[in-house]
Amino acid sequence: MGKRFLSLAIAVAVSSSLCAPVAVAAAPITWTECGTEFKGECAELAVPIDWAKPGGEKFGLAIGRLPALNPSKRIGVLFAGPGGPGLSGIDRYVIGRRIPDDSPLRQYFDIVSFDPRGVSRSHEIRCSAELLNEPRWEVPKNEAQFQRLKDINAALAADCRKHTGPLFDHVDTVSAVRDIDAVRAALGEERISFYGSSYGTMLGQQYAELFPRRLRASVLDSNVDHSISSAYEYLRTTAEELERSLGEFAGWCARTAACALHGRDVVAVWDGLHARAVAGKLLDPDNGQQVRPEPLRGNLDAWMYTPSRDWSKLATYLAKLDGAAGTRVAAPAAETRQYSHHAIWCSDFRWDVSGFAEFDAHLKRVEREVAPHAKLSPFWTDVGWCLGWTGPVNNPQHKLKVKDVPAILMTTSRFDVAAPLSWNQAVHRQIPGSVLVQYDGAGHGQRVNSKCALKHITDYLITLATPPPNTHCPAEYPE
Repeated sequence: MGKRFLSLAIAVAVSSSLCAPVAVAAAPITWTECGTEFKGECAELAVPIDWAKPGGEKFGLAIGRLPALNPSKRIGVLFAGPGGPGLSGIDRYVIGRRIPDDSPLRQYFDIVSFDPRGVSRSHEIRCSAELLNEPRWEVPKNEAQFQRLKDINAALAADCRKHTGPLFDHVDTVSAVRDIDAVRAALGEERISFYGSSYGTMLGQQYAELFPRRLRASVLDSNVDHSISSAYEYLRTTAEELERSLGEFAGWCARTAACALHGRDVVAVWDGLHARAVAGKLLDPDNGQQVRPEPLRGNLDAWMYTPSRDWSKLATYLAKLDGAAGTRVAAPAAETRQYSHHAIWCSDFRWDVSGFAEFDAHLKRVEREVAPHAKLSPFWTDVGWCLGWTGPVNNPQHKLKVKDVPAILMTTSRFDVAAPLSWNQAVHRQIPGSVLVQYDGAGHGQRVNSKCALKHITDYLITLATPPPNTHCPAEYPE
C-alpha cells in the first residue's frame, strides 16, 4: 500500500478502577501518508501485549486518521470501530472511505480507526494453511464428526499460538478497548465520539462500560449481544433471523418485477435448492463445483446484508442455480494464513455444550421449531468453532454494567441476519438512557441501508440530540 508506520512508545499505568482513565506518557504521534486510491494518515502505537502487565512486552498497534476537512468546525475525534471481528478499520474508514468525504461528519471530526490487535497490520494472528484447510464448515452429523471438529479446533488454536506468539492469548475485546483508550490518550483527547457497527458495537459497549467519562457520544449500529450465554439461544436467534429475512426477500420478489424470481414461489425454490445441496446434486453453473448446503446458506446470509445492492444479485444467483447442470470439478485449495476472527471471538464467548447429543439436539430443535426453510445460520460456526478451542476466554459473556455515560444512540433493523433485532433490544435494555432507532427493513448496518437512520446518526454525532424514543425508519428496497 506504499505506506510506512512510525513507532511511538507509550508507558501505561493500569488503574485499579475500570472506569478511571488510562495514564499515558507519550510523545506526539508522527503521521505518515498511507493509501493508494484514497490517502490517509497512518502511524503505529506501541501498546502492551498484556494490559495486566503494562511494563511488559509490547507490539505495534496500527492506527489511521483522516483529519477534519474544516478545522474551524472541528468537534474532535470520531473513532470508528471495525466489524468482524477480524476486519481492518484502516482499510475501511481511513483508506477505504466508508465515511465519504461529502459526509458532514468529515467536516466536524477527525475520523480515527485502527486494526485491532491480532488483525492485519496489528500483529495479525497467523496459522498454518494446512489446518485452516481442514473441513470444518460441514455441520457434524455424528459423534465422530463432532469430536473431529473439536480436535481440529484444539489443534488450530495451538498452531495459531505457535505462529503468532504471546499476543494470541490477549486478543479479547477488553484488551482492544484498552487499546482504543490508549489511542485517545496519545491523541491528547479528553473525550472521543464513537461509531461501531456489528462486532464494532462490542468495542463501543465495553468502552462505555470501562471508560464512560471518556465518551462524548456513541453510536452502536447493529448490535451484538455479549450477554448470550446459551449455545441454543445463539443458534436459535441467528437461524430465526435468517428465516425471517428469507421471508422478507421472498415478499420483495413477489412485488418487484425486476427480481429474477418474480412470479415464482421463492421459498419453494430455495427449499428445492437446499434439498439438492444436501443430496450432493447441486452444482455451480459457473465453475461446475458442487455446492454444499453450508456455503449455500452462507451465500444466502451474505446477500442479506445490503438489500439495495445485493437482493437482485441473490435472485439471479438462485435462479441460475435452479436451472444449473454441469460436471463437478475439484475446488482449489485455499492458501490463506491469516486467521483472527475466531481467535478474537473465542476469547469473548464460552459455550457450555456437553457433547454431540446436546449439540445435535439444539440443531434439530432450531430446524424443527424456528427455521424450517433456512435450516441454520452460517453463524453456527461462532459456537461450533469455539468448541475444543484451547485459547483463553479472557472476556466471557456478561450483562453490561454501564453508567455515567451520555445518551447512546443505537440503530437496528427489523430483519438482520448478523445482528438480530432481539439482540439489539437486549443491549438497549442493558444501557440506561440509550435510544433505539428501528429501520423497518432488512439489512446489516443501518448507516448504509437507511437514509433515515443515517440522518439520525449524523445529526446526533454533531449535535448530541437524540431522536425521540421508538423512532422508526421506513424500509428502503430496490424497485
